[in-house]
Amino acid sequence: MMQQRWDRAPMDARLRGQAGNTRPHDQWIAFTARRKRPVVANTAITRELAGWCWSLAVMDD
Repeated sequence: MMQQRWDRAPMDARLRGQAGNTRPHDQWIAFTARRKRPVVANTAITRELAGWCWSLAVMDD
């Protein structure tokens, strides 16, 4: 069912969605490697995720 919804999404949204799936994980790995405190890493990733959600909301169809 999710795959069907994903297939109906515009290509721009799918590409941005894929980036949104991988980027927070990559950031978490980088923060861990730099020995950032988890609360700092969570806050930074959450802030970026909020910006990513906003960018999807204002994206032209």
